[in-house]
Amino acid sequence: MAPGIGGFGGLFPLGKCFTGDSYLVAGTDGVGTKLKLAFETGIHDTIGIDLVAMSVNDIVTSGAKPLFFLDYFATSHLDVDLAEKVIRGIVDGCQQSDCALLGGETAEMPDFYAEGEYDLSGFAVGIVKKELVIDGNNIVAGDVLIGLPSSGVHSNGFSLVRRVLDRSGLSLKNQLPGNDLTLGEALMAPTVIYVKIYIQVLDIVGKGGVKGIAHITGGGFTDNIPRVFPKGLGAAIYNNSWEAPPVFKWIQEAGNIEDAEMRRTFNMGIGMVLVVPKEVGRRIVEDGEHKACLIGEVVGTEGVSYL
Repeated sequence: MAPGIGGFGGLFPLGKCFTGDSYLVAGTDGVGTKLKLAFETGIHDTIGIDLVAMSVNDIVTSGAKPLFFLDYFATSHLDVDLAEKVIRGIVDGCQQSDCALLGGETAEMPDFYAEGEYDLSGFAVGIVKKELVIDGNNIVAGDVLIGLPSSGVHSNGFSLVRRVLDRSGLSLKNQLPGNDLTLGEALMAPTVIYVKIYIQVLDIVGKGGVKGIAHITGGGFTDNIPRVFPKGLGAAIYNNSWEAPPVFKWIQEAGNIEDAEMRRTFNMGIGMVLVVPKEVGRRIVEDGEHKACLIGEVVGTEGVSYL
């Protein structure tokens, strides 16, 4: 019903209301059923980082700089101490994004939520000059895919994670195999906010160096990378070109999940993908500061394949 929707963020030309050469870029999201793990672990001070990350990472894919963020916090009965922990995480996320926490809404809805539970949603608005918009239109076969590492599961796939956890017979307090963290700590690791990382990458490659950006959320590589390509192009991913965090190995083994389902559900250790010319990709990887890695290339066949 609304033509033009489908990108990670929505663009609104400032020229419609004011004289200007820029677009406002807006995004909204929540953190899904990761909230269930927050309730079970009692880790509430980082879920706000996840909330901010899910929206600002989306608008960064258009090349926008976040300006401000708004939050919505709903619960049956307001627990001020718990809400303070959540808001502290939101503030932290806004500081990491270099954007203002402009305001929000707190809703008390008796009998609507279980005792001690709450729901979150967030809204981010950024700005980008028209000539700097990243829209993927000039991507060509032979361009390369540069992956920026994730901290773990981020904020997608938790319905499957919780099902695997239930079937495994383990609790969130059990140790993650081969790791110092508990399962709860590993799964609750906050989503990486890529705003400042992207700005630093721009300092390396200069104007026009990044042709497309995909935020790897629900749908994994399979659904998200193709969103930035012109028709007729696809991605070939180099298997074993990066090291996935141990939590993904545990999820796959404990849940007996096929590779294709993992790739379609989780970020598998890569939270954001930049599409750049081959020479630009080499410079980003050689810089080494952000542990970026070459994970694939653009090919002349639609879809995502694995080499």
